[in-house]
Amino acid sequence: MKLLRKTALASILLAGALLAAVAVEAQQTGKIFRIGYLDAGTASGSAVLVEAFRQELRKLGWIEGKNIIIEYRFAAQKSERRPELAAELVRLKVDLIVVDAGPSALAAKGATSTIPIVMTIVADPVGFDLVASLARPGGNVTGNASLSPELITKRLEILKDAVPKLARVGLLRLPTSITTEIQLKELKPTALALKLRLDEIETQADAKSLEKAFQTVKEKRVGAIITTASRPFFAERKRIVELAIKYRLPAIYFQKEFVDEGGLMSYGADYADLYRRSAGYVDKILKGAKPADLPVEQPKKFEFIVNLKAANQIGLTIPPNVLYRADKVIK
Repeated sequence: MKLLRKTALASILLAGALLAAVAVEAQQTGKIFRIGYLDAGTASGSAVLVEAFRQELRKLGWIEGKNIIIEYRFAAQKSERRPELAAELVRLKVDLIVVDAGPSALAAKGATSTIPIVMTIVADPVGFDLVASLARPGGNVTGNASLSPELITKRLEILKDAVPKLARVGLLRLPTSITTEIQLKELKPTALALKLRLDEIETQADAKSLEKAFQTVKEKRVGAIITTASRPFFAERKRIVELAIKYRLPAIYFQKEFVDEGGLMSYGADYADLYRRSAGYVDKILKGAKPADLPVEQPKKFEFIVNLKAANQIGLTIPPNVLYRADKVIK
């Protein structure tokens, strides 16, 4: 009996050792996928979103240096660099490209029609001609739509409610941006309906240009500011928030991270959540799914945040009915 038990135990140990050896061999010989990541902003400006993406990949079993390598490319607010960076990723023969927004997606699609492309926060994938439809993308592109054109109108409505006597709004926008044009198409009729004058201030997202833009805003005597949703503005959110406080201007932003930097209000989709969901697309595609068969998804989480500390800094009293609607109020 003892002999049988010893034999059984030896068999179990041997089987375990063989399985471990097979696992080690599989890990050593298994393919390491190479992922390209293309971003219009800077590494520091996009770090919070990239980390959300990386954490979700780890949860799904994709570990950098073990079974995936991520090639990061940041255009640093230089739009002309996106096509060359996309082409560089294609030359590296990456298995998949993750892009931050519409212009990056267009650059990637212009560089390849075969490598899968995953969108994190593209405003209007159909309008950009990136996909045939949300339900059936039909090509090598899929991922998330951000709804930024629809959401910017909601932000303007909130701003009007928060500053009841508001008559003139300064809109910070990038000079040449297809994403901006799509948002403006939605925003202008809303401003007219709200009886608000919309002053467009074109600016690049750098320190000197933003300072000049805010000086222009002040000279025009606008009562508050709003920005179009764009990755360059997101990357420079700390500077924009500081300038708004410096010039004592009420402002509403498109992401909660602006409020994290001391901004007054934000309303928009949860970008970090969209980046996490993008990791899900990557997981499915690396396991064999085709982008053409994966429907484009829209945001599921929206947040309205008010910062009373910032309101006190600029001498603004936000009406109770606005505070009541907020998902979070920072006191």
